[in-house]
Amino acid sequence: MRTLLFLFMLALAGRMTAQSTAYVLQIGPLLGTQRWDNSLQRQILFAWHAALSVESVNNDDDKSSLFAQLGYHVKGSSNRYQFFNTQGSFRFQTENFKFNNICLLIGAKQKFELGPSGRMRYFYFGGIRGNYTVSTNLKQLKEENPLLVQYGIYPFEGGVRKWSGGISVGGGVQFNFADLVGGQVQVSLNPDVTNQYYQGQIPNVIDPFGSGQTFTLPERRIRNTTLEISLGLRLLRKVEYVE
Repeated sequence: MRTLLFLFMLALAGRMTAQSTAYVLQIGPLLGTQRWDNSLQRQILFAWHAALSVESVNNDDDKSSLFAQLGYHVKGSSNRYQFFNTQGSFRFQTENFKFNNICLLIGAKQKFELGPSGRMRYFYFGGIRGNYTVSTNLKQLKEENPLLVQYGIYPFEGGVRKWSGGISVGGGVQFNFADLVGGQVQVSLNPDVTNQYYQGQIPNVIDPFGSGQTFTLPERRIRNTTLEISLGLRLLRKVEYVE
């Protein structure tokens, strides 16, 4: 986290030396996946995200920039079941595992002109990210399915890691509506490199059905990856120097 704070200060320094600053408000859908050790294959979680970015802008040569982004991202995965009921029809049920994260992303962006007018640019970017988990829905899932938690099929709240980290890469297109107002469309891939959840091996767990036997819950790690589509509004604070 100290490294992220240091890079955040570097981004602010880049903003101060740049001639102008862009503020970008982004929102959009995401596809969340998770890798669970010692578990079945996870399915995609359909969720959302929102973020605010501060980006350096050079009036004369807007080909590269530094940025800092703070956002709210719902990460996780899903289970989807299909049942055949007594009425002879199918019933579908979805269980979502949600980890709500505040994310700080520090990165750099490279831009290229798109078209002869100069009002559109495409870009790609990369950066490092720190996450803080503010809440989950694991308590609700435990209340609905207590035996699945006791048998270690579902994770429990005590194994959630509040702090995690990862990288983000992506690209998109930015365009101007007017001199100080624009928009952008962006796609990003955001894998975590540290665990969202870690549970060590737990021996001597008593059988909740009262058989008197004990068993061992295996070690489990959970790691997030998201694919995000962002629609953004760009507001430019333009600084001009007069000699």
